[in-house]
Amino acid sequence: MKSDCKDCAIKSKAVSKLSAEEIEKLSFSCALVKFRKGDSLIRQGTFSTNVAYLRSGLAKIHIAGPYHEQIVRIVKAPSYLGLPTTFGDKINQYSVTVIEAAEVCFIDINAFRYLLTVNHDFSYEIMLELCNNELEVFHRCANRTQKQMRGKIADVLIELSDRIYSSSIFNIPLNQEDLGNLVDSSRESVSRVLTEFEKDGIIRLAGKKVEIINKQSLALISANG
Repeated sequence: MKSDCKDCAIKSKAVSKLSAEEIEKLSFSCALVKFRKGDSLIRQGTFSTNVAYLRSGLAKIHIAGPYHEQIVRIVKAPSYLGLPTTFGDKINQYSVTVIEAAEVCFIDINAFRYLLTVNHDFSYEIMLELCNNELEVFHRCANRTQKQMRGKIADVLIELSDRIYSSSIFNIPLNQEDLGNLVDSSRESVSRVLTEFEKDGIIRLAGKKVEIINKQSLALISANG
């Protein structure tokens, strides 16, 4: 489906810096695609020909390691995907998979690079997003290596509550195996900690539905690691 970027209600801050002529070029080089949960957006090891802009939904960025898959981060719309390949390697270094139904704009990589060269404000906003994403990954890496399991799971629940859903009640978009891959642990350990949190009166569980009922205790567990 062709996308008209000019009338898009959820255009990125970077696109808002483009001129009318540049937005027209972007629209001509952009296609809107709908995805279901579990669909692949980007495959590790494949040739990169597009930049993906996640207009709605959620996705996970993950990398195949020597022993198991590592989930790097959960991405909430609106957000760009595949930016590192725009500037560097032509081969995708990670995979992106939908974890909640999504709409994605695929932008031809050559058109995107052209806009980066001709519009400095557009380039600046893209660089800001790249830097913010990198800092988020650094902080997450430090937490993974230095915190105990309870602290790691507390971090995930707080992130889902505050950054992803803006609510104390939400459905966890990952299964327990994926949660283990997100925090460098086993599915059994994730299940054990969630059960402990429920017994301690910190959360209430009903399948994948979670209600945080003691945010202060969860924040203390996160802070103490």
